Amino acid sequence: MDEGNYSRVAEFVLLGLSSSWELQHFFFVLFNFLYITIVLGNLLIVLTVISEPALHTPMYIMLSNLSVLDVFLATYATPKMIHDFPYEPKTIYFEGCMAQIFLLHVFAGGEMVRLVAMAYDRYVAICKPLHYGTIMNLCKCTGLVVGSWVVGVVHSLSQIAFTANLPFCGPNIVDSYYCDLTLVIKLACTDTYAPEVLMLLDSGLMGVTSFLLLLISYMVILLTVWRRSSAGMAKARSTLTAHITVVTLFFGPCIFIYAWPFSNFPVDKILSVFSTVFTQILNPIIYTLRNKGVKSAMYKLKKWYVSCRLLPQSMKKHGLAFSLQPPWF
Repeated sequence: MDEGNYSRVAEFVLLGLSSSWELQHFFFVLFNFLYITIVLGNLLIVLTVISEPALHTPMYIMLSNLSVLDVFLATYATPKMIHDFPYEPKTIYFEGCMAQIFLLHVFAGGEMVRLVAMAYDRYVAICKPLHYGTIMNLCKCTGLVVGSWVVGVVHSLSQIAFTANLPFCGPNIVDSYYCDLTLVIKLACTDTYAPEVLMLLDSGLMGVTSFLLLLISYMVILLTVWRRSSAGMAKARSTLTAHITVVTLFFGPCIFIYAWPFSNFPVDKILSVFSTVFTQILNPIIYTLRNKGVKSAMYKLKKWYVSCRLLPQSMKKHGLAFSLQPPWF
């Protein structure tokens, strides 16, 4: 369609998760709780890693960066969804819609690469323990962290470049609680076959490739542990099973939604919630809070905080010196 023959829509209407007022009130309370839990839990992990010098290693640096990504991934759309629950209609400006698409793919693409980098770190630590310090040095760790952000940005720019330039002249109803790329593309006033193929080659291929790399790395780690020690096999199996569960919950919906962009399924909303909300709660629990080093550092941080709160006010009044320094000093 010639650009001179249409006027671009100014906003999109989001249908949300449900049209039932009772369910919307329930979701308002539920997602408020989930979002606050995600933000506080992941920020606690970041603070813990920063505060404990013993955790300044590649594995924990990448874990803390994963927590940062989880906060961003939960924030790009969830606060607006919570804000919109009491209101009808739920609208979003065209620019805001494009921003949601861009941010989603920056953070989701970055998280995919970060999970692969973390699996590579565990592979080196378990399969090549004598060379771990040489292979996974601070320089390579920094490169993997920065690289995951760069890949996320490049991946997102490749998506938004063709989406923002599509002719949107109506309809403007998006059957979701955020601007999902697969749904927004279908609203363009032109043939969307080519953009959907590009999305399949970009997001779909990236999701499938990252997921397969993760599964292969986990299988290699399990085989290595099994050959070396049958006693350690049970612990490794338990840990990697938990990791695979979280990875499947994150990658499964992404692959299902973006690897089959030509069809819209009723379960897409539920899958989107899993990949952008629930996995952000499970990541800290599975990857971090089960770790003895992190739990020990959190205990030290809590002990320092309690000591500060219980410090007698009389010491301050009389100018007495004290040495309750934060644990990172």
